[in-house]
Amino acid sequence: MATTAILYDATKCMGCRGCQVACKEWNDLKGEKTTNRGTIENPPDLSADTWLKMQFIEIGDAQNLHWLFGRRSCMHCTEAACVNVCPTGALYHHEMGFVAFDKSKCSGCAYCVAACPFDIPRSSGIAIGIRHATKCVLCQDRVTNGHIPACVKSCPPGALVYGDRDEMVAQGKARVTELKSKYPNAVLYGEEELGGLHVLYVLQEAPSVYGLPENPKLPVSSTVWQDIVRPIGWAAAGAVVLGLGLNYVIAQRKIKLKSKGE
Repeated sequence: MATTAILYDATKCMGCRGCQVACKEWNDLKGEKTTNRGTIENPPDLSADTWLKMQFIEIGDAQNLHWLFGRRSCMHCTEAACVNVCPTGALYHHEMGFVAFDKSKCSGCAYCVAACPFDIPRSSGIAIGIRHATKCVLCQDRVTNGHIPACVKSCPPGALVYGDRDEMVAQGKARVTELKSKYPNAVLYGEEELGGLHVLYVLQEAPSVYGLPENPKLPVSSTVWQDIVRPIGWAAAGAVVLGLGLNYVIAQRKIKLKSKGE
C-alpha cells in the first residue's frame, strides 16, 4: 500500500484556525480556558486536549511587520522516536505511513513525550496507569475509510492537501520552485528529515523561524532503548520464563521420586 501524507503550504494559510477547530470537533477534544496573552494565539501550547495548534509568528520591523503562520502537530516521522521508546506497542507505524496510537495499550509512561524531537506528544493525568499519552493520529479512523483528515477537509484556502506521499513531495517541490523568486529562503521541509515525514511543510523562511529544528535527530535515549534496552529486556524475560519452566520440571521430578520412595 502506498503511504500518504499531508502537505501544508504556509504561504497559502490565512490563519483562520478552521483546522484547529475541526481537529477538536472530530476527535471530541475538550475546549480549554484561554486568556489574553498579547497574542491571538490560543491555547498557549499543545495539550492532551489540543493536538493541533496554529502559530502566528511576527517578523520584520515596525515599518514592515507581517505574520508567518506555523502549524504544530505530530509530524508522523518514518524514524519515529515515540515508536522506538514505546514499551507497550501503543504507538506504531500504520501501513499508510502515519504514526498510529492504540490508547488501550498505553501505560502512561510518557517516554514518548520526552523522546520526540518536535515536542509533540502530551500526557493526560499525573499517575502512570491512569494517564495516557495523546497526539494527532492523522484521523486514522477517517483515512483508513477513504476520507481525508478533518483538518484538511476544513481548510478554506487549500493550504492543507492530502494524498499519496510521493505526489505531495512533488507538489511541494514545485511550489517551492514557484516561490523562490519572491521568497529566496523558501524550502520544502520533511522530504528527508527523520527518514521522511508524513506531514510536509512548504515554508517561505528557514525552518528555524517557525520553531522547527533544521536537522532533527533521534535522541540517544530512543536508539539506546530500541537497540539495547528492549532486546535485553526480552532476553531477561525469556530467561525468567525458561527458569520457571526448569524449576517446574525439577519440582515435578522430585515429587515423583519422593512418591516412589514412599
